[in-house]
Amino acid sequence: MRDIYNGMPADDLGIDGWEKPWSGPNGGSCVEAKKLDGEHVAVRQSTDPTGPALICSSEAMASFVEGAKNGLADFLLH
Repeated sequence: MRDIYNGMPADDLGIDGWEKPWSGPNGGSCVEAKKLDGEHVAVRQSTDPTGPALICSSEAMASFVEGAKNGLADFLLH
């Protein structure tokens, strides 16, 4: 695998290991996430598996998930 960078083609990260933790009743369009080697997480749009991947640190993803659990992302729903 080549260097990991934000915006890289998601299919360069391989086909295995992608999970759909945020899947919902929206016709199969959802966000997929993958834990990468080291301290990084990749996120992609399921309907565009070869499109760009958002790469963030595991720490940043943990902060995002914790904040979402505490209602800090509720503004996205209204």
